[in-house]
Amino acid sequence: MTEGRKPLLIVEDDRALQKQMLGAFDQYETAVAVDRESAIAQLRRCEPAVVTMDLGLPPSPDDPAEGLRLLEEIHSLAPDTKVIVLTGQNDRANALKSIALGAYDFCLKPFEPELLAWTIDRAFRVHELQEENRRLQSAQTAPAMSGIITRDPAMLKICRSIEKVAPSSATVLIVGESGTGKELLARALHDLSPRHEARFVAINCAAIPETLLETELFGYEKGAYTGAVKQTLGKIEIAHGGTLFLDEIGDLSLALQAKLLRFLQERVIERIGGRQEIAVDVRIVCATHQSLKDRIADARFREDLYYRLAEITLDVPPLRERHGDAALLAHELVRRVATEQRRGTMTLLPDAIDAIEAHRWPGNVRELENVIKRAVIMAEGSAIGAEDVGLTVAAADATALNLRQVRDAAEKSAVVRVLGRVNGNLSKAAEVLGVSRPTLYDLMQRFGLR
Repeated sequence: MTEGRKPLLIVEDDRALQKQMLGAFDQYETAVAVDRESAIAQLRRCEPAVVTMDLGLPPSPDDPAEGLRLLEEIHSLAPDTKVIVLTGQNDRANALKSIALGAYDFCLKPFEPELLAWTIDRAFRVHELQEENRRLQSAQTAPAMSGIITRDPAMLKICRSIEKVAPSSATVLIVGESGTGKELLARALHDLSPRHEARFVAINCAAIPETLLETELFGYEKGAYTGAVKQTLGKIEIAHGGTLFLDEIGDLSLALQAKLLRFLQERVIERIGGRQEIAVDVRIVCATHQSLKDRIADARFREDLYYRLAEITLDVPPLRERHGDAALLAHELVRRVATEQRRGTMTLLPDAIDAIEAHRWPGNVRELENVIKRAVIMAEGSAIGAEDVGLTVAAADATALNLRQVRDAAEKSAVVRVLGRVNGNLSKAAEVLGVSRPTLYDLMQRFGLR
């Protein structure tokens, strides 16, 4: 089709009427079809936004059945295409039937070119509005990692790794302290993978007693034990085609580790009380806050299982090591919680930000979420201060962002280190630092160095 001209398909077997319509609508890139088969072929080739069609088509021009059939096929193949039906003066019943089958509008024959042109133009406008609305909705759809808020280089590197690993079938082990967002990263892996339309099933291995965890994972048959009144699928089977997230995998007992290893090797399971092997296609993503290598050394975790699980390992840094992320997350959490609690627009005061940045956050992001939620609820007005967040900061910390002090501290540290490295040789020290000897003298005098 010619670029810039809107595609219009005219389905009409009357040659004289075809010529009239081609002349009247030459502002469009028009294609012509004379029967149902050629109309479908043109629909596939040109992908027109608007179609005008006569209900009376060969082989029986006096019978609307062929036209109605074509209308149904167009609506099935291209539901967004706007179809304008041309019908006789005494055929309003079939015109209304066409509308019921999905036609956009109808015009009576003999048609007035101006009226039909106006109808076609309006159909194009409606189609364009629908396309624009679809683009806007697509743009507003949250990306897979929209819940991960960070500017820290280490976390950004993990996000890039997730984007690379997600399309593969590799088993992923996510290691990090409690509350660092391991499940959020696991969900991102699933959402970016080819399995995103299937289920993401999560289970916390530390939260379920060992006696129940096996049934949760593998399921059981009816009558397998007292109280098993019906067949129940396990989490592994429920996640078929999708992703199974095993949180706190380090707390799995040795007996269940052996069963999980067999599943990873064979990709089949047996329900408790059953004898039938069931093939399951599922991707395994695990997480733990423990060192699995230390547990292997203590004979509490199988080494062969570890290497099955750790095909790809992601080490998530704690919040205290993610420079600038605490304040960044705090601002977003205030906005989110204030909306949930209907507190309107709320802001963090500088002393609150200082306190948040100075805190060590042993509970990581989960602790920060709790602090912010409490502060939003308890704050008297729209401003949240250090007293509201319940954290204190030393007075010295408030000046930590003064650029002159930061620069002086860095320069003094560099001069001291280099002087020590060159054993006090000022010429060598100036050379290593990339400054002149007079500049080095000035620095030493400013910092009180001999």
